[in-house]
Amino acid sequence: MRTSFHSAIALSTLLFCATPLIANADDASDASKLYKAGQLNEALKKIDASLVSKPKDAQMRFLKGLILTEQNKSAEAITVFTKLTDDYPELPEPYNNLAVLYAANGQYVKASAALEMAIRTNPTYGTAHENLGDVYAKLASQAYDKALQLDSNNSTAKLKLNLVKNLIGNTTGGTNPKLSPVNPVAANPAAPATTAAPNAVVTSKPADVKALVKTNSTPPVSNDKEVVLTAVESWAKDWSNQEVNKYLAHYAKDFQTPNGESRSNWADDRRAKIESKGKIKVNIDDPKIDIDGNSATIKFRQHYVSDRLSSSSRKILVLTKQDGKWLIKQERSGS
Repeated sequence: MRTSFHSAIALSTLLFCATPLIANADDASDASKLYKAGQLNEALKKIDASLVSKPKDAQMRFLKGLILTEQNKSAEAITVFTKLTDDYPELPEPYNNLAVLYAANGQYVKASAALEMAIRTNPTYGTAHENLGDVYAKLASQAYDKALQLDSNNSTAKLKLNLVKNLIGNTTGGTNPKLSPVNPVAANPAAPATTAAPNAVVTSKPADVKALVKTNSTPPVSNDKEVVLTAVESWAKDWSNQEVNKYLAHYAKDFQTPNGESRSNWADDRRAKIESKGKIKVNIDDPKIDIDGNSATIKFRQHYVSDRLSSSSRKILVLTKQDGKWLIKQERSGS
C-alpha cells in the first residue's frame, strides 16, 4: 500500500468565518487565476499588493503560503501558516499545511501536533485524519528502526518494521516525505489532486474564489464548541507566553471591564501586570461550554502559576462571535 501526505491546497475547503476577512473579489480572483496558470511570481506580487491594504486577509495569506510551498520556500511558508493559526485558530487547513511542511522536513512530532490541532478545530476533516495516520506510521517506523539498531535480534520489532514499511511504501524506515512539484492546471480547476510519488505531498489547485465565498462563509454549527474551546486555549497559551498583544486580542472591543474602567486603561494595567512577571503558566481544566447563537459561556477551573503566585479557581468567560472570531466579552471568577 502506498501513502502520501495531503496538503490542504484546494481553497474551496478553507472555511472562512465572516465576509470581512475575504479579499476583494477581483483581487482574489486574479490571484487565483495566476496561481492556477502556474504564474506564481505574478500571483505573489498580486497578493502582496492586496495585503498592503488588507494585512489580515486570511484567504490571500493562505494562498501566499501555498505559493511559497510550491517555490520550496518552506521556512517562509511555515511562517505564513503559523501566523494564520495564531490569527484564525478556528481554521483547520493552515494546521494541516503546517504538518505537511514539518513532515517534509522530517519533523514528525511537530507534524502530529499540528494535525491534532486541525482535527480539534474540525473533527470531520478527513484529510487531517489520513495525514495523522501517515505521520504516526512514520514515527512508528523510526521507533522500530531504532529498536533494531539497539537489538538486531529483536524479531518482533523486525516484523513490525516490515509491516509499517509495507504500509507507508518505503524501505528505509523513516525517510522524509518530499514536497512534490505541482503542475499548473490550465483546464478544470476542480480536477482531483495529482498523484505523487511515494511519500510525496499531494496537492491540488484552488477552486473558484467566488464559490468559496458563497459556500463556506460559516463553520459547521456542530463544531462551535470545539472552536470556542480552541479560542480559550489559545487565550491561555498567549497569556502563558506573555505575548500581551495576542492575549489582549482575545478580548472584544466592547469587553466589560471588571471595575468599569475604560478598555484602554484596563489593557494598560493587564500589560503591566503580565510583563512584570518572570514567568506565567495558565492551564484550564474541566471546561463546560454552552452556546446560544453568537454568544458562548465557558466555565472551567483555571490553574495559574507565576514566580510570585500559585492559585486554582473557577472561571467564567462569556464570549461573543465578532467578525467570525470568538472574543471575550465578560470575564469573572466564581461558580
